Amino acid sequence: MDETMVGIYLGFILLLSIFLGFELISKVPSTLHTPLMSGSNAISGITLVGALLSAGTELDQRVTVILGSLAVVFATINVVGGYFVTDRMLAMFKKKEGHK
Repeated sequence: MDETMVGIYLGFILLLSIFLGFELISKVPSTLHTPLMSGSNAISGITLVGALLSAGTELDQRVTVILGSLAVVFATINVVGGYFVTDRMLAMFKKKEGHK
C-alpha cells in the first residue's frame, strides 16, 4: 500500500471518529456529562503512559522527543484538570453543616 492510500485511510478514520464523538457527546444528558467525563479521566492516564514512552525513546529523532514531551505536558494537564473537576462535582453533593 502506498503512502497516499495510507493518508486517505487515516484521514477517513479521523473524520469518522470526529463525527462519531460529536454524535455521542451531543446525545448525553447534561446531568451525566460530568460523571462520564470524570470516569474517562482514568483512561487519560493511558495517554500519559504512551506519551512518556514516546518522550523517552532512545532514537535520535528530535521531533519524536519534542512531540512526546508536549504530549506528556498536555496529558498531565488533562488528568490533573479532570481530577479537579471531579472533586468539585463531588463537593456539590456533600451536605452543608448549617442545613438540616
